[in-house]
Amino acid sequence: MDKLEKDSNYTDRTFEDIKHIDKNGIEFWYARELMKILEYKQWRRFENVIDKAKQACENSDISVFEHFADVGKLSKRANNAEVEIKDYKLTRYACYLIAQNGDSRKKVIALAQTYFAIQTRKQEITEKEYSLLTEDERRFYQRNLTKKGNYLLNQTAKNAGVKNFDRFHNYGYKGLYNGETADDIAKRKGLRYREDILDNMGSEELAANLFRITQTESKLKKDKVNSEKEANKTHYNIGKNIREVIAKNGGTMPENLPTPKKSLKQLEKENKKSLKKK
Repeated sequence: MDKLEKDSNYTDRTFEDIKHIDKNGIEFWYARELMKILEYKQWRRFENVIDKAKQACENSDISVFEHFADVGKLSKRANNAEVEIKDYKLTRYACYLIAQNGDSRKKVIALAQTYFAIQTRKQEITEKEYSLLTEDERRFYQRNLTKKGNYLLNQTAKNAGVKNFDRFHNYGYKGLYNGETADDIAKRKGLRYREDILDNMGSEELAANLFRITQTESKLKKDKVNSEKEANKTHYNIGKNIREVIAKNGGTMPENLPTPKKSLKQLEKENKKSLKKK
């Protein structure tokens, strides 16, 4: 029996561990890797599920190509004959559709359905759709963008010579929050030790931080920063500049914005319980 079939202790990390992020900070999954997690031994059987998922995508008037990118490649056999190995680069939405069309008798399929149903709501949406979201849904959306943004920022900062990333990120927070570090922000919000401050921000505060993240990443590249000291200074100045823009426009300073009653982690747990009951 396959090791995966013996192990029923699947968690969200099961799907996070096989997640990939491309050079643009966009997350994706490979169908071949997902197939193993979902306990399919034969590609032809799993491809039948993929075909059903693609059909469901098409029926919803959503581009199949954007969510199921063909990344098949040629592989040489022992006799030098080339054989095409099919594979797909999948978005969260594609993974969700696959889970919805998988063998519901498998426990891991049920977990996948729950996981990807929740996570798919965090995908990029249009401005019109965003305006229709609830505040918590906006928080999920903005938080997903900050995760992608921080990934790119960390890569760029590393190339610029940054080694102490906690200090680097604190420079950005200090600029935006009038001298407050991440720990200061956490204490002010009354968070537990090591609780994520970004998971405890409203959509407006997250948007301000997203602007700080993306502008710093762009500035580091544009100015070809190549020292940790200069990278820290750049991050601080960007944060401070954004703060000045908020003040100039009569906006609320980020430290004065209300902290949501529930963190995004808490909301995710509640959503999972609700989906499981359904």
